[in-house]
Amino acid sequence: MPRSPSVATFLSFLWPGLGHWYGGRLRSAALYAIPVAVVLFILVAQLARGLTAFAAQLIDPSVALTVLVLVGLLAAWRILSMVDALALVGGRAALRRRPGAVLAALAAVVLLTHGIAGYYAWAFYDAGSRIFVGEPGPDASAGPSGPTATGDPEYEATPLTTPETREARITILLTGVDSAPTRTHALTDTLVVLTVDPETGKAAMVSFPRDIAQFPLWDGRTFKGKINSLMTYARNHPGEFPDGPLPTLIRELGYLLGTPIHYYAAIDLAGFERMIDAVGGVTLDVERRIADARYDWLDGSPNGFYLSAGRQHLDGRTALAYVRSRYGAGDNDFTRAARQQQLLVALRAKLTDPAMLLKLPEILDLAGDTIRTNFPPDRVSEMFELAGAIDEAGIRRVVLQPPEYSVHPPTSSTGGIYILRLHLEALASLSIELFGQDSRYWNEDVPTP
Repeated sequence: MPRSPSVATFLSFLWPGLGHWYGGRLRSAALYAIPVAVVLFILVAQLARGLTAFAAQLIDPSVALTVLVLVGLLAAWRILSMVDALALVGGRAALRRRPGAVLAALAAVVLLTHGIAGYYAWAFYDAGSRIFVGEPGPDASAGPSGPTATGDPEYEATPLTTPETREARITILLTGVDSAPTRTHALTDTLVVLTVDPETGKAAMVSFPRDIAQFPLWDGRTFKGKINSLMTYARNHPGEFPDGPLPTLIRELGYLLGTPIHYYAAIDLAGFERMIDAVGGVTLDVERRIADARYDWLDGSPNGFYLSAGRQHLDGRTALAYVRSRYGAGDNDFTRAARQQQLLVALRAKLTDPAMLLKLPEILDLAGDTIRTNFPPDRVSEMFELAGAIDEAGIRRVVLQPPEYSVHPPTSSTGGIYILRLHLEALASLSIELFGQDSRYWNEDVPTP
């Protein structure tokens, strides 16, 4: 019974090698089918961990590049299988008849579907190459709102120490870079230390108010300025701080908190606003009404930010105002720091929602313009899994504010400058509570500034 070249081509479109099996060439069928089966087995094994975990793996540029190459090779392999199956059953002359048109149509479908998959893989590769400092990418420069280019010394910080094992606690400094177009300089007023214990699933967020000053340094000296000026001072005085601006800040915050900080993530707030819009906004419980008549939108809009209490869905612009506003009745840097932690938790929930997968290319492009980190890309997947497993209510959130953790001395004694001095005894107790015997305060006397 004669075989149909069109059927052979369609079968190889469904699975490389099926057309050869249809044409009676079993060895050729196995040759084409087995490599695809191996790739499919690996893919299914990865997807068994969940789509979110698989997507998190792809943010590693090396993984994304591997997938991108495999997508291209698989497309070529499928088209080659279809061409070979058609020639096997109908001869080369069939290429000029109806089976040739069938082949062209099916090849176009292969190119389209693999092109979409390749686009997603490229989006991951491009974003990961920009996000992870030290990972060279096809375009080393960030977007206009991003926190400078990959390789900029401002954001280069080789980890001072890393977790001993994959089960050990991970501690990360999250710093917000407020570099709006109307500003002449970037501010690092957001300093949040995130610590996660993979074994217990417990997490904590500790915010350092920007006005903390006159604090002890790890080398025994005392820094007289405010903590949000430490990076600038270290940049301008390399002889005193040879580690560089960002490593100096990381080392000092870890010293004060009593535990090493392994990695950092710098987030540009302007890009953060666009990321929130990209995920469709976030929903928050606003504890009390905000009425900040002094809030500057930094875009020429009239001053003033007002938000009712209760359950609120915020777009990016409003969410950014929510974490920047500090002059409403009863508001200050401490309430702002607490709202920053709240927003980070809400955004975490949105990013781990599988519904976000279709928006990934846009989100990834924005992330590439917005985030810089020295976190190891090959651990992002397990961190996403861990983040999804942590109960929001179980995240300990602390702001080092008066009266428990700091004190505001009279401005008459500080030259008219508003500052906070840490209660080091209270900070030591918090450190021991969070880290137990791993805290440096466990066996050390509390230093005094």
